[in-house]
Amino acid sequence: MNRICLCLPTNRACSATITAIHAEAAYAAEHFGADVQLLILDSADARARAEHARVAAALRRTPGVTVHHLDEDEQRAFLRRTIDRAGLPDPDRLLRLMLPPAVSYGACTNRAFLLAAALGCTSLHRRDSDSAYQLHAGQPVFPVRHELPHLGRPAAEAMASVTRTDLAPALLSRPVSLAGASFIGELSVDIGEIRRLDEGVYHDVVSLWAPGDWSEDRKRDLVEESFTGAGTAPFTADHSTLTVVDPMRVDMCNVAFDRSVYERVPLPPATDTIGSDYFLLHLVHDTRLPGILHNRHIENFHTPERRTDTGFPAYQRRFVKFLLSMLYFHDVYDRMAAEGDGLPADRIVEFLRESTTLDRTENVWRLDRVDTAYRKLGGRYAAFADHLARERGRLLDQAESDIEAFADLMEAWPALIEAART
Repeated sequence: MNRICLCLPTNRACSATITAIHAEAAYAAEHFGADVQLLILDSADARARAEHARVAAALRRTPGVTVHHLDEDEQRAFLRRTIDRAGLPDPDRLLRLMLPPAVSYGACTNRAFLLAAALGCTSLHRRDSDSAYQLHAGQPVFPVRHELPHLGRPAAEAMASVTRTDLAPALLSRPVSLAGASFIGELSVDIGEIRRLDEGVYHDVVSLWAPGDWSEDRKRDLVEESFTGAGTAPFTADHSTLTVVDPMRVDMCNVAFDRSVYERVPLPPATDTIGSDYFLLHLVHDTRLPGILHNRHIENFHTPERRTDTGFPAYQRRFVKFLLSMLYFHDVYDRMAAEGDGLPADRIVEFLRESTTLDRTENVWRLDRVDTAYRKLGGRYAAFADHLARERGRLLDQAESDIEAFADLMEAWPALIEAART
């Protein structure tokens, strides 16, 4: 029986999502005979956690589904045991990288990767608490339908099951390493208000995540497709493609990885940064590993806390840190693509460390552009620009140190995975 980890990391109240993801777990067990380890990693406040625990305890007992609801204390205890067993230097720093006090999309998924290894799972399937399943003919559209059959198996075996194959013959013997789709609904990044206020400012801001030397035409194309997912058209029928999956076509709320990917390379543990969990999508693409791109898109929505007086500046800061991280990640992605097949983790560590020597001028320019754009918008955007002006040096330093921390974690990762397994 194939043991998989279906994972929901959350830092917000999401009882309905827990019930919905349990239904997907039951579907996977019933239709594919999977042994589903449903993992809820809970960083929500005490009241929400208590409600989550009640909901999880009340879930219908289902053959083939085991529910694990872990709060941060339980996650910390597991991490401490794993880190101690690995015998790595500076265990307290490693613990902070794995379970930081601030929001980290990469770190929460890294914890899921380690727990999946500990549970003996062959793949990890991630969902998010601010998304929901589409309905078709009154039934939920579960992505696991396309994720389960072929992960970890030679791509050639998937050819008869997919709608279309767009994969070089030389890659057909390689294992399917990723299966994923995108989302419909609101933008994946909560900046739709900027577009409504001023299309020109929206273009100026979103284009900043492109490499600095791109032409205006390429930037314009990037802005058009950025953060839009699969648009708004609802699911009507299945379509799947066996291919080297374009990272722009997959969202981390709707993805599954074979263990050969996440047990080799973790995600960046950067805090207060959106997009820090997308690195493996680029790794799978740049090293030409086969994947399945399907159309069981998840519905995306934004929770209200991002627009409150405290949530708004915090979220905008995460967005700016994402823009600054691109100086380093574009360099690393380019080098991974140039190196191509069979890229060992130690080479990626080398790319990361060398990227931190890049001139910061491009990031200074990004901060200047954000400042100008937000002041044009006025109101709370201008107030945030004032805050950003006071933090410039710190943000530039953090963008670089985040990359160093990622390199350090990647070096420790094989020992952590081995310790988790045992």
